[in-house]
Amino acid sequence: MVAPFDLLLVEDHTMFREGLVETLKGKPNLRVVGQCGSSSEALELLKQIRPNLVLLDIGLGAERALDFVMKSREVGFEGRVLVVTAGVSAQEAVQLVRSGVAGIMHKHHSSDTLCDVIEHVAAGEAYLEQNYLQPLFQSVGANKRRLTDHERSVLRLVVQGLSNAEISESLKLSESATKSLVHEIFKKLGVRTRAQLVGIALQEHLDE
Repeated sequence: MVAPFDLLLVEDHTMFREGLVETLKGKPNLRVVGQCGSSSEALELLKQIRPNLVLLDIGLGAERALDFVMKSREVGFEGRVLVVTAGVSAQEAVQLVRSGVAGIMHKHHSSDTLCDVIEHVAAGEAYLEQNYLQPLFQSVGANKRRLTDHERSVLRLVVQGLSNAEISESLKLSESATKSLVHEIFKKLGVRTRAQLVGIALQEHLDE
């Protein structure tokens, strides 16, 4: 049996946080090992526990998610961070992904969708809301990193969080062909993971 992913919830709205804890109790592969309402509390908890994933609100009173992400690395946290928010500016989204968060998700989704995204992010994939994706692909094909149209089609689906099998089905490709294309995209963009792929795309957009 696969060991469950340990989660730390950092959310200053108590009702939302407690509701999420109750929802996650029904997921055998997700386990809440801590919860709090501020960045400072979360940083103290990270000294005692080592969750696989931090579920993080964007605004924590006077604190921001970005501050927590930067400070969490200073205390040795090596896990993944999924930001769950009612909304964030494109500029702040860029900063968050550049800082290493694995995903940004809006709170208006259903609890089932949220749980599904948590599982995918905890397993090593990236997730980014659609409205943060559109500007990414205008700059990815520049200079030595130019991608073919076919590679761009695959890239769009990779950044949206689809697995190789799902990409193959969507584009009517064999899984081996998809794997080869994904490998070539990673090689051209100089990344090793899907999270890094989103990050470098955002970085290039910011520098335009």
